[in-house]
Amino acid sequence: MIKRTVCTIGFVLMLGWVGTALAQGNATSTLTITTTAFAAGGEIPKKYTCDGPDMSPALSWTGLPANTQALALIADDPDAPSGTWTHWVVWDIPLKAMGLGENMLKAKTLPDGTRQGMTDFRKVGYGGPCPPPGKAHRYFFRLYAVDTKIDLPAGARRQELEEAMKGHVLAKAEVMGTYGR
Repeated sequence: MIKRTVCTIGFVLMLGWVGTALAQGNATSTLTITTTAFAAGGEIPKKYTCDGPDMSPALSWTGLPANTQALALIADDPDAPSGTWTHWVVWDIPLKAMGLGENMLKAKTLPDGTRQGMTDFRKVGYGGPCPPPGKAHRYFFRLYAVDTKIDLPAGARRQELEEAMKGHVLAKAEVMGTYGR
């Protein structure tokens, strides 16, 4: 009798967990970000760097959590000599967009409403890898799904975006590439 009761309680607890996961939309949604520009962990081609045309790579994603209200992207280099260097700050990406195209316009606000912020190059829009000679650096492209609208003016800095997202990140995904000179 005790064994049957323990099994029944375990089964009920498991059903409750599965039901909660399904209600929250977490059972099947795992945020992922990918690019066809380079292999994950691989070398970033010159065309996406300061040694080439410096165009942004195409990025795509899947698995947005059910309660996502806004998307943001930050690209950075944690290996920069002066500390983490911000290469791209993007938010207000339309939820129906399943990615960003190659060679995004370097404007504060894009035609679809996407906003871009100031990088550590003191410019708006994508600024590709441009490390000093030596060991290759890592470049992370991080996508954030947040549960609230991001109320920032175009041209804002990374710190302002991170503050606006604080406590609201539902999921985060990243893809990393390397580049050296």
